[in-house]
Amino acid sequence: MKVDRILRTVLILAVILLFVAVIAGMLFITESALNVWDRLREAPAWLVVTYAGVLIAIALAAVWIVWRFLLPRRSRERAEAGPVFSEEALKDRLTAAEAVGVDVAAARSELAALDERRISGRIHLALFGEISTGKSSLIRALVPGAEVETSPVGGSTREIARYQWHSPNGEEVVLTDVPGTGAVGGEFDALAREEVLRAHVVLYLCDGDLSRQEAEALGQLVDVGKPTILVLNKTDQYTEEDLYQVMERLQARLQDLRPEAPAVAVRVSAREDEAVMEEAPDGELVERRRPREPDIAELVLALNEQLSRGRDDMDRRRDAAVFALATEKLQAAETAYRARRAEEIIRSHTRKAVIGALAAVTPGTDIVIQGYLGTAMTRALSALYGISPRDLDIEQFLNLSQSRAGRALPLTLAVAGNGLKAFPGVGTVAGGLVHAVAYGLIFDALGRSLVQALAARGRFSPEAAAEQFEENLSEYLETGVRRVAQIALREQARRRDE
Repeated sequence: MKVDRILRTVLILAVILLFVAVIAGMLFITESALNVWDRLREAPAWLVVTYAGVLIAIALAAVWIVWRFLLPRRSRERAEAGPVFSEEALKDRLTAAEAVGVDVAAARSELAALDERRISGRIHLALFGEISTGKSSLIRALVPGAEVETSPVGGSTREIARYQWHSPNGEEVVLTDVPGTGAVGGEFDALAREEVLRAHVVLYLCDGDLSRQEAEALGQLVDVGKPTILVLNKTDQYTEEDLYQVMERLQARLQDLRPEAPAVAVRVSAREDEAVMEEAPDGELVERRRPREPDIAELVLALNEQLSRGRDDMDRRRDAAVFALATEKLQAAETAYRARRAEEIIRSHTRKAVIGALAAVTPGTDIVIQGYLGTAMTRALSALYGISPRDLDIEQFLNLSQSRAGRALPLTLAVAGNGLKAFPGVGTVAGGLVHAVAYGLIFDALGRSLVQALAARGRFSPEAAAEQFEENLSEYLETGVRRVAQIALREQARRRDE
């Protein structure tokens, strides 16, 4: 009880003293301000302006210092994280990426091919569909005399082939037969998608109501935003009633995919022959095949209607899709470049950390922050991802990581010791060497975790990166021990030779 009474008395006195101090401070500031104001009223104009300018400059400097160094920085996504569909912006980004060593050949190739298509002025159609839906027959019906190479596996077209003809409107048309998605291993899906992005109009061929796989593929094509025609083939195999029901279901699916502008569904029968029963001389009925004229009238009308619409709009859609494709290829190249450079940066700083630990007379337990090295690696990896973290953010990240590494120190030393024992001829593992490997393992895990956090978030978040480090620590210790142990042994051998 007595202690509580004393504590309350102390708190009351502290509050009274604080109140008195605040009042005294306000009175002092008020008196000083009024004195300055009285003197400024009598001072020359230039002095008043100068004095006011100095006060404003000091205030702005204080605000900048607080914003720059003390307040948490707002998260800012990397400029390159979003899609780039502007040709000028894309070309600028290609130039910048190429300057730092990114392989931009694939992206530039897309833009070069687009320029060629613009100059030629041709209309490009992409014929897309599952295997065994009759694509080869349809191509021969659209382009008489065309030779189509087919695969012996499932009847699918194995290579992209292009066929040219002139429409009744005088347009030169190029039909691209993209490989079926049911080919071996599904390896042609990416090729098919790229051709769809390069085309003006997409034809999707089916021979019945859509399966789940076909519906998903058609949905992806419709999402691209190109004019799309759904072509139902082999209609001669249906009765009129069944054909009506199938077409109704297909049109309903198209309406669900894009209600504001559904794709068109048409019927064709591209079969080039048909079975007939003929009576043989002996009176027996024999089945024979006879040529038949393919029925593709609805498709031709739908194509002509698409081609007669605004060509400029079709070109704009085609161009935007190609810019998106080129951007994807640039992003893939940038990702590969960052992965390669990040590995180089991490290995370089891991090696320096090992060298520093071997040079130490008494290895310390602070195995995360070697000041300069930890900061340098963090800055280098952040710069690789186009991010400029503040000094306080880096310090916070390293401090948070240090506490986590300290808790894992016994595990790190054990993993380092076991890893060194795996090398023949090492003999008894000395403590200094074990600590050097442990130091390197921590730097290796720290760098890889930071890269993972930067790639996932597109910004530098000390807390998130430190949490990623804690989550990955045990995994990266196990996967990196042999690599880091080799570095340590090579450095130890070099020191002995010197």
